[in-house]
Amino acid sequence: MATEPLPVTNALSIPVNPEPWEVPQVAAAYAQLEKQVKASRPNDDLSALRRTFEKAAYWHRNRKRATGDPYILHPIAVSGILADEQMDMTCLQSGLLHDVVEDEDVHIDEIRRTFGDDVARVVDGVTKLGKLKLANREERQAESLRKMLLAMTTDIRVIIVKLADRMHNLQTLGALSRERQERISTETLDIYVPIAHRLGMGKIRGQLEDIAFQYQDPEASQELMKEMESRRQANQEYLNMVKHAVEVKLARDHIPARVEGRLKRPFSIYQKMKRQRIGMDQVYDLLALRIITDSVKNCYAALGVIHNEWHPIMGRIKDFIAIPRPNLYQSLHTSVIGPGGHSFEVQIRTEEMHHIAEEGIAAHWKYKEGKKGPADDDQRIAWLRHLVEWQKEMNEPQEFMSTLRVELYAEEVYCFTPKGRVIVLPRDASPLDFAYAIHSDVGNTCVGAKVNGRIVPLKYQLRNGDVVEILTQQGHLPSKDWLALVKTSRARNKIRHFINASERAKAIEIGEKFLEKEARRLGVSLSRIAKDRYEQVASEYGHSKMEDVYASLGYGRFSARHILQKLAPESVPEAEPAKPPAPAPVFSATGSQVFPPGQDLVVKVKGIDDVLVYRAKCCNPIRGEAIVGYVTRGKGIAVHSQNCKNVQSLLYEPERRIDVEWARAVSETFTVKMMVYSEDRPGMLHEITSIFYNENTNIRSVEARMDDKRSDDSAIVDLTCEVKDKRQMEKIISALRRIPGVRDVERVQ
Repeated sequence: MATEPLPVTNALSIPVNPEPWEVPQVAAAYAQLEKQVKASRPNDDLSALRRTFEKAAYWHRNRKRATGDPYILHPIAVSGILADEQMDMTCLQSGLLHDVVEDEDVHIDEIRRTFGDDVARVVDGVTKLGKLKLANREERQAESLRKMLLAMTTDIRVIIVKLADRMHNLQTLGALSRERQERISTETLDIYVPIAHRLGMGKIRGQLEDIAFQYQDPEASQELMKEMESRRQANQEYLNMVKHAVEVKLARDHIPARVEGRLKRPFSIYQKMKRQRIGMDQVYDLLALRIITDSVKNCYAALGVIHNEWHPIMGRIKDFIAIPRPNLYQSLHTSVIGPGGHSFEVQIRTEEMHHIAEEGIAAHWKYKEGKKGPADDDQRIAWLRHLVEWQKEMNEPQEFMSTLRVELYAEEVYCFTPKGRVIVLPRDASPLDFAYAIHSDVGNTCVGAKVNGRIVPLKYQLRNGDVVEILTQQGHLPSKDWLALVKTSRARNKIRHFINASERAKAIEIGEKFLEKEARRLGVSLSRIAKDRYEQVASEYGHSKMEDVYASLGYGRFSARHILQKLAPESVPEAEPAKPPAPAPVFSATGSQVFPPGQDLVVKVKGIDDVLVYRAKCCNPIRGEAIVGYVTRGKGIAVHSQNCKNVQSLLYEPERRIDVEWARAVSETFTVKMMVYSEDRPGMLHEITSIFYNENTNIRSVEARMDDKRSDDSAIVDLTCEVKDKRQMEKIISALRRIPGVRDVERVQ
């Protein structure tokens, strides 16, 4: 139990509790904040900041953090991060107040009356929707993010405050439970890091990544940091030598510049090693120099100096000055083979480009103080405006979160129209994505494409520099198969919208026919049923109109007899549900019971017992994973993992989605396939199989082979094993990754 501050005494020795802002620890923290603000804004009147601090301290007076410290220390720290970034007074005040509406009994109108519209708008945008009665955490997260993204389009300070809040939460994550550490760090890497990237805020993005990485995968983080530390001194000495050489050569050619040396960040190294399944020795940009000069002309001149001195690595030269990234990042990148055969990266940019690269939209916004939001044509926010428009059509939290992740994580490919217009798309985008990026009508009527003058299939993956011409045909309509080809949220949502409308119309027609056919069979006259009775029945099913009930009937969610029984209970008796005969139990070779499709007793539909349920083969969900059910025509309920790639293609018909859950924790086992990428050395297979022996789990099959895609001695081990649940699978994967020489382990779905 946290204790209250000790009272002070006056001259008469009567205890007097200090005001919340007078507690020594709190007063010292605020004094440091004022010092930070004065350093960057020496001429500002800080009386408004003081008044905001005292009010926030009063509102948070009865709350403690998980560390046991007074809660107000967190808002002060958030404002300190904002002060370091030289944010304006509205940002600083919002940082102090960002939690009072969410955590205390304070209404946003009181913030507006006391501190004005700007502060209220930012605080409201940052405030999560925790007090609403939403079904689950995923819904609350989705709706809070919708609200924040919408607020960002009108006042960019919302996300700047939110990122500062997230930064300090990560810095104090050690006081929370392991489960909360994993959840918060994962959310940071999934949502807030990519938002910072899309807004060009490279500095805060890097800090968020490295701290979150420590908590998301502590073992990998510690192992990587240990390896980096063992090389740190040698790497730093090499960087200093190369830096001095570059400074001498630039001065000799009269190119004004400052040169900085840096080591690649831990999380960035980890991502590259995992993505390419390589060791640290093969990370070519582990060491990097940054040359900051005074003009674009001298950027290219400096590039020439570097290439004249050291051999560049082919395919590693990138010109983001001529073609900036969508977040307006500009720089020249090259990798060269330096002294001693060691490779390193060189980034060359102007001072202004450097500010934009580090601070992104925050730097741009600071120079236009008093302007609440970004310009209408700001590329860094254009994707957000589009997303806010698309999300209006998304009713499912899972669909919104998946769309958001895809949109945030997009890695860019630069393509051109025949007239030279640049179209920026995610990596592996198809001609369909290109077509929808031009216009919805072009996408809907697309029948083919020419890339660099030759006809390609619609599944073609676009590459940097491709010139794309879209072939269209009037009257042509989107196909359901297109959903598997597109990568962009825009294309996927346009296709879904069209197919959803078409499928819904068919489902309504089929549902009406089913009901009429069943009514004729039972001798019920639908025309004699009162109109308000139809509306009442629709309401009982949770719909606003009868067309929704027809659609659900057409999709197979309800039976026609059940609906008729509600419409005309006096004419249709309630039928006794037929009990299917119990199937004979089937056992695997290891003695565990196997359930055939339709009899999967480990999964059940919430609230319904007599329905066929089976786990989808595409993702083979196992106990402990989040799952979602999908109504199939004639086959029952297919159960997918929520992370299954096929789920998002299925959810364009939200009427078919149904809630499912794991039924009971008994002795069933689940078959899982894994691929282990490792060095090819004696004893490796024995060490791998020993992990499964120690876990007392069965290996059904194992096959080792050489990795044909790599020139070095690399091997791939394909495994099929049985696990009890997700926790055991993750424990096995973690143990496999600790084996010396194992580069990566992935579950095959």
